[in-house]
Amino acid sequence: MAERGLEPSPAAVAALPAEVRAQLAELELELSEGDITQKGYEKKRSKLLSPYIPQIQGIDSTVQKDHKNQSTPSAAPTSTPSKYHRGRSGGARDERYRSDIHTEAVQAALAKHKEQKMALPMPTKRRSTFVQSPADACTPPENFSAPPDVTTTTSSSSSSSSIRPANIDLPPSGIVKGMHKGSNRSSLMDTADGVPVNSRVSTKIQQLLNTLKRPKRPPLKEYFVDDSEEIVEVPQPDPNQPKPEGRQMTPVKGEPLGVICNWPPALESALQRWGTTQAKCPCLTALDVTGKPVYTLTYGKLWSRSLKLAYTLLNKLGTKNEPVLKSGDRVALVYPNNDPVMFMVAFYGCLLAEVIPVPIEVPLTRKDAGGQQIGFLLGSCGVTLALTSEVCLKGLPKTQNGEIVQFKGWPRLKWVVTDSKYLSKSPKDWQPHISPASIEPAYIEYKTSKEGSVMGVTVSRIAMLSHCQALSQACNYSEGETIVNVLDIKKDAGLWHGIFANVMNKMHTVSVPYSVMKTCPLSWVQRVHTHKAKVALVKCRDLHWAMMAHRDQRDVSLSSLRMLIVTDGANPWSVSSCDAFLSLFQSHGLKPESICPCATSPEAMTVAIRRPGVPGAPLPGRAILSMNGLSYGVIRVNTEDKNSALTVQDVGHVMPGGMMCIVKPDGPPHLCKTDEIGEICVSSRTGGMMYFGLAGVTKNTFEVIPTNAAGSPIGEVPFVRSGLLGFVGPGSLVFVVGKMDGLQIVSGRRHNADDIVATGLAVESIKTVYRGRIAVFSVSVFYDERIVVVAEQRPDASEEDSFQWMSRVLQAIDSIHQVGVYCLALVPANTLPKTPLGGIHISQTKQHFLEGSLHPCNILMCPHTCVTNLPKPRQKQPVVGPASVMVGNLVAGKRIAQAAGRDLGQIEENDLVRKHQFLAEVLQWRAQATPDHILFLLLNAKGTTVCTASCLQLHKRAERIAGILYDKGHLNAGDNVVLLYPPGIELIAAFYGCLYAGCIPVTVRPPHAQNLTATLPTVRMIVDVSKAACILTTQTLMRLLKSREAAAAVDVKTWPTIIDTDDLPRKRLPQLYKPPTPEMLAYLDFSVSTTGMLTGVKMSHSAVNALCRAIKLQCELYSSRQIAICLDPYCGLGFALWCLCSVYSGHQSVLIPPMELENNLFLWLSTVNQYKIRDTFCSYSVMELCTKGLGNQVEVLKARGINLSCVRTCVVVAEERPRVTLQHSFSKLFKDIGLSPRAVSTTFGSRVNVAICLQGTSGPDPTTVYVDLKSLRHDRVRLVERGAPQSLLLSESGKILPGVKVVIVNPETKGPVGDSHLGEVWVNSPHTASGYYTIYDNETLQADHFNTRLSFGDAAQTLWARTGYLGFVRRTELTAATGERHDALYVVGALDETLELRGLRYHPTDIETSVSRTHRSIAECAVFTWTNLLVVVVELCGCEQEALDLVPLVTNVVLEEHYLIVGVVVVVDPGVIPINSRGEKQRMHLRDSFLADQLDPIYVAYNM
Repeated sequence: MAERGLEPSPAAVAALPAEVRAQLAELELELSEGDITQKGYEKKRSKLLSPYIPQIQGIDSTVQKDHKNQSTPSAAPTSTPSKYHRGRSGGARDERYRSDIHTEAVQAALAKHKEQKMALPMPTKRRSTFVQSPADACTPPENFSAPPDVTTTTSSSSSSSSIRPANIDLPPSGIVKGMHKGSNRSSLMDTADGVPVNSRVSTKIQQLLNTLKRPKRPPLKEYFVDDSEEIVEVPQPDPNQPKPEGRQMTPVKGEPLGVICNWPPALESALQRWGTTQAKCPCLTALDVTGKPVYTLTYGKLWSRSLKLAYTLLNKLGTKNEPVLKSGDRVALVYPNNDPVMFMVAFYGCLLAEVIPVPIEVPLTRKDAGGQQIGFLLGSCGVTLALTSEVCLKGLPKTQNGEIVQFKGWPRLKWVVTDSKYLSKSPKDWQPHISPASIEPAYIEYKTSKEGSVMGVTVSRIAMLSHCQALSQACNYSEGETIVNVLDIKKDAGLWHGIFANVMNKMHTVSVPYSVMKTCPLSWVQRVHTHKAKVALVKCRDLHWAMMAHRDQRDVSLSSLRMLIVTDGANPWSVSSCDAFLSLFQSHGLKPESICPCATSPEAMTVAIRRPGVPGAPLPGRAILSMNGLSYGVIRVNTEDKNSALTVQDVGHVMPGGMMCIVKPDGPPHLCKTDEIGEICVSSRTGGMMYFGLAGVTKNTFEVIPTNAAGSPIGEVPFVRSGLLGFVGPGSLVFVVGKMDGLQIVSGRRHNADDIVATGLAVESIKTVYRGRIAVFSVSVFYDERIVVVAEQRPDASEEDSFQWMSRVLQAIDSIHQVGVYCLALVPANTLPKTPLGGIHISQTKQHFLEGSLHPCNILMCPHTCVTNLPKPRQKQPVVGPASVMVGNLVAGKRIAQAAGRDLGQIEENDLVRKHQFLAEVLQWRAQATPDHILFLLLNAKGTTVCTASCLQLHKRAERIAGILYDKGHLNAGDNVVLLYPPGIELIAAFYGCLYAGCIPVTVRPPHAQNLTATLPTVRMIVDVSKAACILTTQTLMRLLKSREAAAAVDVKTWPTIIDTDDLPRKRLPQLYKPPTPEMLAYLDFSVSTTGMLTGVKMSHSAVNALCRAIKLQCELYSSRQIAICLDPYCGLGFALWCLCSVYSGHQSVLIPPMELENNLFLWLSTVNQYKIRDTFCSYSVMELCTKGLGNQVEVLKARGINLSCVRTCVVVAEERPRVTLQHSFSKLFKDIGLSPRAVSTTFGSRVNVAICLQGTSGPDPTTVYVDLKSLRHDRVRLVERGAPQSLLLSESGKILPGVKVVIVNPETKGPVGDSHLGEVWVNSPHTASGYYTIYDNETLQADHFNTRLSFGDAAQTLWARTGYLGFVRRTELTAATGERHDALYVVGALDETLELRGLRYHPTDIETSVSRTHRSIAECAVFTWTNLLVVVVELCGCEQEALDLVPLVTNVVLEEHYLIVGVVVVVDPGVIPINSRGEKQRMHLRDSFLADQLDPIYVAYNM
């Protein structure tokens, strides 16, 4: 890298001898083509430059100094390629944007940035991501069998299996509810909730936060007091922005169209004249692949072959009575560019037959980029016939039986080969009908719009003729001249000059196709030399290629050229190519005045062309414009910052006979002022007449009547919009600064895509960008256009180089154009969709980007810097006092939001159970009264009963367990006992054994043998927190607890006494324990919440009794009934249904352990069918497993005879907002096997009260409402109609249980709120838990959560428990069982899960739903916040190549739907997001794993 410091500047390079410059250019070419390594390149280059280094240093000491300031070699500007060179391109767009002035400007702008160098965090990428083949990425190895309950935090198991591992409860994040802040373990650093802060991820996030602290361009006003709606910030116009000050322009006229007496009345007449009188004169010469002339078509041949074709088309394709073609029909012309002869014959044959040719590209594959739209054009033009050559037909893609494939979106076509041997000679007396040119259509030229749709510009015969005349006059064409044409002969200037004007003036065209240019870039220069051509038609690309291939060609002379027509001279970046070409070829006789840029468009045809100059006359001046002015549509000579200047050359004068004006680009066609940029409009007989078949668009484009400032039309004559942006300068010279199609309007300022491409290429792109291929387009996100830059990355570019280039491009564009880039993506080389001539197909690229099928290999999103129109953050209003709320509710006529279940006192029960206060007594009574009644059946995966328990068996077993507790455990009444059992009857027996012995049972999920490190700490923690005196378990689990593997995870020496209950002695207790009062503790219920909190609640005997009674009444449970339970039995309502209810109500419970479903998905539904179950309970994870796993198996279920019409209630047990979509999918899916849609419902419970709502058997169906998401973020409920934008469907969480009362309360003021208002759900019921069980008896928390009173409005001073959930109550039109109107409770979400961002409250599930919808490959999604950054984790179920596609999609959808900017997007393998047994995401665990860098992500993107 030593030589890098001696980098010569462009000025210094220009001072080198010509042969050294040529060798340098050759070297650059080799490097860009990949024929030489970077190292080899540097070695050869320094060798070449070494003799000149001292001189260079003299010339360019400033550059030297500049380089010393740079710290890293990679940041140093790499070699600025010599003026005449940029990597040879496969049709790349790069050469059109070469500008050394611009390159220097960009380098200067970047140098400014260097002082405040941005430390962008580099994305984290799994090494395999772009190496692995897609198949390896998602196929698990053959021998991998997933253990039934694998955890989700370790990546090793999850990445190899694409199925989500079974749900488990992970260890809590070391926080126990009830612990006060002071007692929090000091080793946990405050910042990261227990995660070591020095992890790799945290550093990157810190880096990101530091970057984001940089000021954004418009400073955001801090806060506003929120009114009813969020208002998007409208960018205020900059008071200093330049405004147009000139007078209104007047239309500019071209010179009159000369009347030449011998001009033919129609183009066909010219052909007839030359074909019959000058038959031997050459008309068109075609070249072979090497660039040698291969065939010359004479005027005689052109005339005779066109005649034959016209005759064949009209007379030989159908029968006499039913011809296939009639005059005016449209015909497709499908000829490759390297066969101009066949194309010319076909074109004139169509004109003579009076059918309308539609030239299109040769389709290469069934799904060409933009091919479908071409098909649409053919269909709308009614094309049924395609003309082509024999060679071309053979090359078209075929089906297996040899027919041409049906191209996507194309109409059915009949293919006609036009080679001479297949045509019929016309009879002597047959003559084509040639009438004078009039307004009927002559041909249709296709044009692709900015959005990618293809339209057909129809050109009339008179316009075709008049345009030829205007061109002939402007270019001063004369008979016998030779033109060298390097353009596409099928359209635009290639067609107008090389096919029309050529015949009109009996000239000779030498056609140099694109394929020849690729192999021999100098071929057109050699043709000019050989044929002494007077005119050459080229694009900047061709000038560039000729300069690159120019090796001291002493023998070529361009002195014969009087016009070098540069047809993309309208591109503002063409000026550098023209200058460079002139300086190199002036020594070969090229005259400066012969360079003639012109501006064209499909609609207006030739808009303006520079006439050949007089030798020695001064060349026209340049305009040096301020880019800042241009972005406001104003012409200002650049004075301020020379870095942001645009140098534009003129494109000559208006065409003869034409008139031009400049109108506002958007809105009505008002004339612009003289110093304003607008769309160029042309009025003459020479433009297109319409878009075929599109009357509306035609009117706005082809029939424009410009108006003056007062709005009145300036004349009768219609103008045509050209799609070019520009102005008329001094001396009526026309200047073009861009195209309408490339216009990006961001925050009211206009930027041109081409200008941005040029800036991107000026940032040392040679090391990173493959052949200079860069696409720029804008996408509409969140009420504004956002700029996206996509470039192809060189195969040998390193990650660091690419990232360095990306960050520098962002700085350069920001500096020069003062606009932020929303997304910058690099894709592998050669993967962007191509246009027929090898350029980038922009609209298709944009479509891939929006669909998520671009597959980038590097991506950088900058929403934080770009999106400046977010609504202002909300500031909470000053709290309103309770009294005014009360008065407010009364004034508004709103009732207080409260609801209650049936009153327990009024319900008559003749049941003997009522007289027992304790569940243990009920079991003893049942063992005597109905000893053989089976209470429980346990099923295995095959659906067979593995164990049953009658009342007596259960009682006996419980007695023995009580005995062993006394003997082995030496326990006293009131001691806590941990029950560690798999789901089954053993667990139930152990529970009642504890009650018989007076101990307090604590049910705990057993650890997972294959994953002790993740699951054992939870067990250990509950054992410690509950101060258990003893653990009851099975022999297998006992061995596991003491194993070596367990010792690696926890301290196994300090377990309390462990007793296995597999072999129990027959000894019974002398007497069973009876608690002195029902308020005594019955059991402890421990659970890890989704926020990672471990919470234990105390359940008294009276609460247990009340709970069982409420469930019995709600579900009408009697001893003759059977219910099926597919739930985990360790906490909450799941535990109550599994262990308590059957003993209380006497019904039979069929127990299905959820993990058995993983081995047999049909188990639950087939059990329900087999036992004809009326009531079944499951969890969301079970429902999801069935919906996803059995989605395509409904026919199999039918075949197995499974019928669910017996089901009356199918209840999902949950502690969250009902998942309406999942319930709907489930109901819809199994409707075909008899499931009633009314059957599916949900329960609602929380830590303080495990069963608040449960649908039950009687009472109205669950109701649903649509609420406005935006209002919800403001803690308000606004009901909207179905289908309203931003609406959210909520379902009632079942009916409130008997004896339960709820009230909705403002969590801050603790005052009640009105009907349909959002607040915290508070509950009062006899089965509420009696408090938290914690190590520290924190009384304040206890009182606040379990025994709290409303601050006003409750005379009875009821004691309420706070559920911690937000919800609202709404009175419905339905009638409840009591005969009153039914009050529905809607749960919105848990308070401690909500995200507070921008002063608003977000529920993670809403953001996750939006994200999951964006791409088919997102299997699951979870969000959390970290230091005010929103982090989105998505599981990718597709191949890893799609990982980076998700980043922009996720960012867009969250911005659009939730007005939030995503800070970090993490893409992980399926199954990484941890999910607990209730099917709830454990977002805090995910956050901790992410920050501790344990996720093994596929990709992490840090949005800037």
